[in-house]
Amino acid sequence: MRVPTVSMSLSTSVPIIYPESDGQPLADNTIQFRLIVTIQGGIDALFIDNPNVFVAGDLFWYPVEGEPWIRQAPDVMVVMGRPKGDRRSYKQWEEENIPPQVVFEIVSKSNTRQELEGAKRRFYERYGVEEYYLFNPDKGILKGWRRDREVELLQPIPQMLGWVSPRLGIRFEVVEGELQLYRPDGERFVTYLESIEYRELERQRAEQERQRAEQERQRAEQAEQAQREAIPKLLAMGLSVEQIAEALSLPVDTVRVVARIK
Repeated sequence: MRVPTVSMSLSTSVPIIYPESDGQPLADNTIQFRLIVTIQGGIDALFIDNPNVFVAGDLFWYPVEGEPWIRQAPDVMVVMGRPKGDRRSYKQWEEENIPPQVVFEIVSKSNTRQELEGAKRRFYERYGVEEYYLFNPDKGILKGWRRDREVELLQPIPQMLGWVSPRLGIRFEVVEGELQLYRPDGERFVTYLESIEYRELERQRAEQERQRAEQERQRAEQAEQAQREAIPKLLAMGLSVEQIAEALSLPVDTVRVVARIK
């Protein structure tokens, strides 16, 4: 008797893990950290009224589903067309397949030129970045690349000083070796500490203005009171209502009311 064979297959699907960290610090030093935070915060503030601009710092970007080894974590990245909000990573296929259009990298001692201008630039070029900006705080060197739509390559920007980002509208300058970014309204990106200091200065100016206004009000009241007190004395000296009004620069009706003259 032939015993029928039973074919059984056990199908197991192992979920793909997309790491949220590579175990490396956000920055290697305080200069790099300050620049990253200032750029990220400044761009976020620039688009505060636009709910569909996502700005992140040191966040893993996965452009290809199912291939978690294809990834980068730009120091700062900007995605136009995606909502603000917290993310553990940026999985492009979950974001309407929109890649970051603008990325920033701040050079640290652990970076090499081959890494930043070679491998990373080619990655950004391949996966859709339109603008790539690179700053070396130790040397005060600023570089940039912009996508050429005819050849779909990131081409070097010949002159970065005074350059205005087509996507962001911000202007780039290097002043005494320090990177300076300016909003379209001309305001400079500031650090968190500077923003607190400016806020305190504004509070102090507002308080001084309030005190000046209060002093002016008190002086005006005192002057008005002095005028009113002078009216009966001038009447007693024989001056007419019209003469008093002219002498005190008051309307005739005001003098009549104070003097109770009809």
